[in-house]
Amino acid sequence: MSRRGANLPSIGEFNQSVVLDVIRMAPGGVSRVEIAAQTGLSSQTATNATRRLLAAGLIREGERTATGPGKPRTALHLVPEARSAIGIHLDPSFITYTVVDLAGAVVARAVTPTPRVLSPADVVDSMVGSVEALVAEAHIDRDRLLGIGIAAPGPLDLERGTVDNPPLLPGWDGVPLRDALGDALGMPVTLEKDVTAATIGELWSAGDPDRDDFAVLYIGTGVGLGIALDRSVRRGATSNLGDIGHLRVSHDGPLCACGNRGCLGENIAPARLVREAAEAGAIAPVSLDDHDAVAAAYAEACAAADDDARVRTIVDGIAGDIATAVVLVANLLDLADVVVSGAFWNHLAPVALTEIRRRVDASKAYVLPHPLRVGTSVVGADATAVGAGCQVLSAVFAPSSTPLLRPASA
Repeated sequence: MSRRGANLPSIGEFNQSVVLDVIRMAPGGVSRVEIAAQTGLSSQTATNATRRLLAAGLIREGERTATGPGKPRTALHLVPEARSAIGIHLDPSFITYTVVDLAGAVVARAVTPTPRVLSPADVVDSMVGSVEALVAEAHIDRDRLLGIGIAAPGPLDLERGTVDNPPLLPGWDGVPLRDALGDALGMPVTLEKDVTAATIGELWSAGDPDRDDFAVLYIGTGVGLGIALDRSVRRGATSNLGDIGHLRVSHDGPLCACGNRGCLGENIAPARLVREAAEAGAIAPVSLDDHDAVAAAYAEACAAADDDARVRTIVDGIAGDIATAVVLVANLLDLADVVVSGAFWNHLAPVALTEIRRRVDASKAYVLPHPLRVGTSVVGADATAVGAGCQVLSAVFAPSSTPLLRPASA
């Protein structure tokens, strides 16, 4: 559903954002008449907004087509290269750097291991160097670079811009990541929780104007949940929404740090698949403290699932736990779509998605009167880094009614 505009001169910038959003979501182009029809704006207001967008170089005119009586209509298209943003995903295992264009497409990327022995300050210094190198190597036009988005595991304090002791990043307690990068690079920087960033990327890049309400189940070194309702990402009271690692999805499984068994985070953790596949003799054992070794072994185990019944049994159990979580979340929020995303999901999806869908469809716990669709992220393995960059684009260009609201008089 397209956003509705308003015919008031005082909110021209909002209407301009609404129009840009419609054009961005129409890869085949859209005419001024169609923009007015989709947004509820008058023809003059829509024309004024497109004129400003053309002058800014954010859109271009394309082909003229005759669709009936009257003047031929001119299609308007986004100019993706008009602006760009940098997205960084700080994961306990790796740091992913992307440069995204205005459409959310990746134009440059780099990945480095997350140092395990350096202090957070040293890691930040290495991040600064990696950003500078990526911008230089990709010949990014700094004049069109809007800023940097960072996605990190929570808990975060977004007001202070700090990372506050995430479970899998020892030593990262009260680290002023946002300001440290911003000061070093001289650019605007936003900080966002990792799964929230992945959800923003899905909204910005999916190109589906009719998918308003959905959840993103993120499977990386940890697990998290992002939620979009009415095409708006939800963040919670302190912007730390989405920690579902302790959601009980079974009565057994590895012992969790909380003291329970059956927690989603432990049941579907990459380390669990690697450990159990090694115990079954399907792959060679690796140190579970070595994130690189776990990632490589996880990819190996997933690749073996189609031909090795031992791994298939483990994968099917993980698929069942994911399906249980998907059904619980969908029931709670009345969702028709759940998107699964994350670097480790990229390896698991080919051998688990069919089984997840089968179990969701067969679930007697599902109570909603509509089908539940489970799909894979359109953004890919770099969904969180891409989403961090899209957060910058969204902050600048996405329609938001918040600036239009005035506080009540005292």
